[in-house]
Amino acid sequence: MKNILAIIACLSVTTSVQAEIIEATADRYVLKHQARSSLSPADLWARLIKPADWWHPDHTYSGDAGNLSLEPAAGGLWREDWTDGSVLHGQVLNAVPGKLLRLDAPFGPLQEMAVSTVWTITLKPDGDGSLVTFDEIANGTAASKLDALAPAVDFVKSEAIRLLTGSPD
Repeated sequence: MKNILAIIACLSVTTSVQAEIIEATADRYVLKHQARSSLSPADLWARLIKPADWWHPDHTYSGDAGNLSLEPAAGGLWREDWTDGSVLHGQVLNAVPGKLLRLDAPFGPLQEMAVSTVWTITLKPDGDGSLVTFDEIANGTAASKLDALAPAVDFVKSEAIRLLTGSPD
């Protein structure tokens, strides 16, 4: 219930999400998402590093976002642990509190496809709040058919940035 109230509070004071598939070929995709939040970069960072509070449960293995954790330091892990198993969603490559989180993050089916995926989350001051940018680059082989997968990943990341920032779109 606390998470729902936090999301509702954010919804009332944020703007829309901009999402774009910059490039999509069989062996590569590049995605960009941006949203504004009424939270300061420091407050948004505090929310970002607790994915259990904002990640959609439909995009977990366990069906429960409460099983997610993140260690926000180089080498740290974005994990999901539950009674019947665990999964590593990503490893932190770079963490600058309040500014940047970069992950080696082949979420979902990208893992089993052996695709290299780097997800960079940037937070910048924007008026009384923040501008959040998700940049994601995935590279594989032509057999990966990343052009066909890019729209689904774009949807998941669009949903994620909306939930993180509380954006209504």
